[in-house]
Amino acid sequence: MKVERVPRLYVEAPPEECLEGRKVKKDCVIISGNVEVWLKRDESVPDFIDIEGAKFLVKEVYDRFYLYVDRMGGKMLADAILILPDGRTRIYLKRDDELLILPVEGYTKTLIANVGNRVRTGDAFAAITTRKGEVHYLKPPKTGTVVFIDEVTNRPHYVYYILPEK
Repeated sequence: MKVERVPRLYVEAPPEECLEGRKVKKDCVIISGNVEVWLKRDESVPDFIDIEGAKFLVKEVYDRFYLYVDRMGGKMLADAILILPDGRTRIYLKRDDELLILPVEGYTKTLIANVGNRVRTGDAFAAITTRKGEVHYLKPPKTGTVVFIDEVTNRPHYVYYILPEK
C-alpha cells in the first residue's frame, strides 16, 4: 500500500509562538537576513541569530493552508514555506502574493495536476464530466505552480490554489 505523503507547511507567526527563551517550542524556521535556520522542537537558537530582527515561521497542518489565504482577493495573508513530499523542493510564498483560486465543480471530477506541479496556460489541471457525459477540461488562465488543493465537503468539489509565475 502506497502512502500519499503530504507537503509540510510553515507559516509566519509571532516569536513567542516558536520560542521560550532561546529554545524552540515547536518545529519552526527562523529567517534572519538571508540566513534560514530550521529547528526542531527543544533545539536551541544558534547564537549568531539575532532574534529581535528575525522572522519566525511555525510548522502548521498542511490542510489548514486555506486559512492563510484571503479567498475573496486571492492573496496570501502571511509569509509561508511549502516543502513538497520529495523533501527538497520548497515553494516560498510572501504576504500579498496573488494566487489563482480555481474551483473544480461537476458531476464527476478528475484531478490531473497535483501539489507542486507546474501547470501551463492551455494545459488541463482537472477534468469534469457533466451528467450528460460531456467531459470538460479546466485550464488555468496563467502558468503557475499548484500549491494547495482544497477538498470542500459540504458540496463535494475541489478548489485549486495556483501561484502564478511572474
